[in-house]
Amino acid sequence: MEFIEKILAQENYAFMVLLAIGVLIIWFLPAMLALIFNRKHFKLILLACIPAGLSFIAWGGVMVWATTGKVVDKYSNKAKK
Repeated sequence: MEFIEKILAQENYAFMVLLAIGVLIIWFLPAMLALIFNRKHFKLILLACIPAGLSFIAWGGVMVWATTGKVVDKYSNKAKK
């Protein structure tokens, strides 16, 4: 907690802005990956990212969901044949 207080006590606003942008990129990384791998569920994954960022386990689950979209379709198409 001291580390966060120390950063906020500084008046280095550029660093704070870069830190906030970095946190947002990590927080919504599953949604960005869903644009590539699981476009069909992008909106749901984007909504799931909001609360999932508070839990590493939930965030990991959303990450798996975002990256396995085309793989599931690929194997379901093979199973239908």
